[in-house]
Amino acid sequence: MTDTPLKIGVLGYRFMGKAHANALARLPMFFPDAPTVARHTLIGRDEEALASAADRFGFANTATDWEAAIDEVDVFYNLGPNHLHVEPSVTALEAGVPVLCEKPLAPTLDGAETMRAAAADADVPAGCAFNYRFVPAIRYARELIAAGELGEIRQVRGRYLQDWLVDPEAPWAWRMDADLAGSGALGDLGAHTVDLASFLVGDAVGDIERVSGHLRTFVDERPVYDDAGNVVEHRDVTVDDAYTAQFAYESGAMGSFEASRFATGHKNDHTIEVHGSDGSLRFSLERLNELELLRDGGRGYETMLVTDEDDPYVDRWWPPGHVLGWEHTFVHENYEFLMAVAEGDEFSPSFEEAYEVQRVLEAIERSDARDEWVTLR
Repeated sequence: MTDTPLKIGVLGYRFMGKAHANALARLPMFFPDAPTVARHTLIGRDEEALASAADRFGFANTATDWEAAIDEVDVFYNLGPNHLHVEPSVTALEAGVPVLCEKPLAPTLDGAETMRAAAADADVPAGCAFNYRFVPAIRYARELIAAGELGEIRQVRGRYLQDWLVDPEAPWAWRMDADLAGSGALGDLGAHTVDLASFLVGDAVGDIERVSGHLRTFVDERPVYDDAGNVVEHRDVTVDDAYTAQFAYESGAMGSFEASRFATGHKNDHTIEVHGSDGSLRFSLERLNELELLRDGGRGYETMLVTDEDDPYVDRWWPPGHVLGWEHTFVHENYEFLMAVAEGDEFSPSFEEAYEVQRVLEAIERSDARDEWVTLR
């Protein structure tokens, strides 16, 4: 590993840009074995907002041309809207620049296929930012399942519920446009759940054989406001507000999944349950330091605090019992990705894994359109 700092270029400076910039700033303090990085270039369209964000996030340079910026950096983070995932990521990989791209991999399966092919041809890591894989409790749950603690896996349940669109007067945004986002709750939230389920139980239940899906849009158009708060127009909502899906796995196990941006009272409720012949476990993002576990014929769940020194990543932070937060998942993710870059290793979740998630999302959409089960294998 070289001592020369890796020059990081980041496309996007809002929600995910802030999360990853915070992670990059935390790495030297808590993960001193991580590669040295330089927050080199922050990329966006609005020069004034970009300059302000670069100052707050600690980036030395700004750029409004992502293609030119890629030539100046060693690692490229694509944190832009979904419709900007394909071309910049492919361009970077073709230039031999490692890429970490936010999820979902692309708005469409064709776009994801293009990205997968580019990653396969590149000799550098290409990762998709499914950050919930890096929660210590999730890592511990995966170890339990792999060790056979739950027995034969029979059912997987996952839900991701939010309520930020309950108000029909909530403003229109790019996430509500199929051309820009691809899908709504399905891709925005469901992608996380599909990936997390695969991460937890994929080796135990095999591949997904077929899916049945149902998508629904509750509000067909939304207002666009000016700076004074006046409605200037209404735009169509062309994505789903909620989805449900059923999965059939090779092993005979079954899965039930759902996501909604209309679930009143739920702010960021990502919950996954795994039921086996000898036990069950349950994880909720809203209590991300905990894992609920039932095993050995117990009569009820026990709540485990996954903050011991020997739990994944915990020794890097605080003494046992001092909890971690959502932002720490990005630190863990960035650490693993940058270590892969520095050491020339593969990173997981890869573009290949993210493409498989996209195949499932696309199959759910096809199932809804056809009103029938869709076979994946």
